[in-house]
Amino acid sequence: MAAEYTEDNIRSLDWKEHIRMRPGMYIGKLADGSSSDDGIYILIKEVMDNSIDEHMMGHGKEIKINIDPESGQVVVRDFGRGIPLGKLYDCAAKINTGAKYDSEAFQKAVGLNGVGIKAVNALSNYFYIQAWRENETRAIEFSAGEVVAESPEPRPDEQPNGTMIAFRVDTTVFPKHTKIRMEYVERMCRYYSYLNPGLTITLNGKKYKSKNGLLDLLKEEMSETPLYEPIHVKGTDIEIVFTHKQESSEDYYTFVNGQNTTQGGTHLVAFREAVVKVVRDFFKKQYDPSDIRNGIEAAIAIRIQEPVFESQTKTKLGSTTVSPDGETVRTFVLNFLKEHLDNQLHKHTDRADEILKRIQYAEKMRKDLKGIQKIAKERAKQVKVHNKKLRDCKFHLNTKNKRAEETMIFITEGDSASGSITKSRDVETQAVFSLRGKPLNTYGLDKKIIYQNEEFALLQAALGIEDNIENLRYNKVIVATDADVDGMHIRLLLLTFFLQFFPELVRNGHVHILETPLFRIRDKKRTIYCYDEEERQKAMKQLNKNPEITRFKGLGEISPNEFGFMIGPEMRTYPVNMEEGKKLRELLEFYMGKNTPDRQQYIIANLREDVDTAEVESL
Repeated sequence: MAAEYTEDNIRSLDWKEHIRMRPGMYIGKLADGSSSDDGIYILIKEVMDNSIDEHMMGHGKEIKINIDPESGQVVVRDFGRGIPLGKLYDCAAKINTGAKYDSEAFQKAVGLNGVGIKAVNALSNYFYIQAWRENETRAIEFSAGEVVAESPEPRPDEQPNGTMIAFRVDTTVFPKHTKIRMEYVERMCRYYSYLNPGLTITLNGKKYKSKNGLLDLLKEEMSETPLYEPIHVKGTDIEIVFTHKQESSEDYYTFVNGQNTTQGGTHLVAFREAVVKVVRDFFKKQYDPSDIRNGIEAAIAIRIQEPVFESQTKTKLGSTTVSPDGETVRTFVLNFLKEHLDNQLHKHTDRADEILKRIQYAEKMRKDLKGIQKIAKERAKQVKVHNKKLRDCKFHLNTKNKRAEETMIFITEGDSASGSITKSRDVETQAVFSLRGKPLNTYGLDKKIIYQNEEFALLQAALGIEDNIENLRYNKVIVATDADVDGMHIRLLLLTFFLQFFPELVRNGHVHILETPLFRIRDKKRTIYCYDEEERQKAMKQLNKNPEITRFKGLGEISPNEFGFMIGPEMRTYPVNMEEGKKLRELLEFYMGKNTPDRQQYIIANLREDVDTAEVESL
């Protein structure tokens, strides 16, 4: 019998209850801090953004940050105007309250909806806010959004004007083992300094300051010597710097009002279109857009009024206009580049010559590749009907249907693992592609090699990405390999392939890793699957004495019946995140390049002997 639906079922949540109950709406994922887009870094950014906005408005030239990685306490002190003392509580604990609704005070701020530090407050077991204005100060301490202590009236204090916020995240909301990785915070501070020349950011005593803005960013992030000195143009509310490199990938660093929009948005689309148009007009030839952008590395920053982002985490710009008068982002960027880039190309003919050479090189490579692509596509067509490596599903992402977003493809190693998944999958939305052993290491190879290599050519055809990722056939591309050394190696080889040739798949969150249980613990009444040692220990306590312990060595050992829940609604996957720029390329070079002696020394220096306690106990 269905439960009754009465007035008693209707419940209103206050601001902090809603944030704590639905934190993902405000800060994205509640993970442990191992990825740069985890919620803990969003909280740090929310506090930092307020200080940056003060600097943007012309108040305060320094921001001091102190982070204790062990306790997880974050302290941010700026030297802006300071929050008005009488409104300290409202700014920290009243949703939709803030100065940024007043466009006179904050014309082009990052945060506009008055949620930022309220989310930090609600999700922290310790939150302290203090403001200084005109030789007076006031402070309030909170825990999970509730006031713990406060000074009801301002008291004298001669410290400089500004605001300080300190917090520690609540581990009843975040994973208990959440830890701040300082390299992510350091990168955040570097980027803030590039976007705000003249601002000094001090993180645990180390100062970050930029003189040349985005030009410094590009030179810092590029892993190879540019083909020509970067073209750097600045205007009111816009700054662009770009050059070309020998590599064929397009790499972009995009920002809106100081916010690093890692997933791009309308401003990136506008730049990619505008640079093609200006270059075509300059050389008076309709070059293919892909040839013009081949190998480009650029940084774009714009400031607009009342920006609209596609989520609270602000990683993708959705705004189509730059101001209330209706000028579009597209027109704004195009008009700017028409004037300034065209001037630069006429003024620096040596750079224009290098750009032309790079375009002609890309054009030749594309035409050479076309013949290889044609052969690969013909081969894919010929084997499509008889291709036993692909077990396709009924629905696809690039077709209009109600289950398009649910579509996924599992990339497995060998027929044994793919057999178990195939028998237990949802045939409407889940496809399986089976690899033959270890794929080719593609690091440093030319794109033509992936068309000449039969396995990668067939994988591209299966995914529908031979031409571009617009025709991607599955929303999730899931790497499903064994949890052993060989499985990890295959995983690295596949990730190298995607990062080298299809970084947009990773950047847009399509590539995932499948987690499968390491242990099955069972007695006569109950079976528990455990994904790590901690879960295994917990399961041992829940079952009767001496339960049966199975350590899965590979996916092929897991029966189709067991696999059902592992790829069903309770499936555990985690997205592959990429850090843009030099660090990613250095990582790939070290682990997948030809520096075998360096890797050998690294392995020897970091050898560790682990004992499989589950196997010992089961003897």
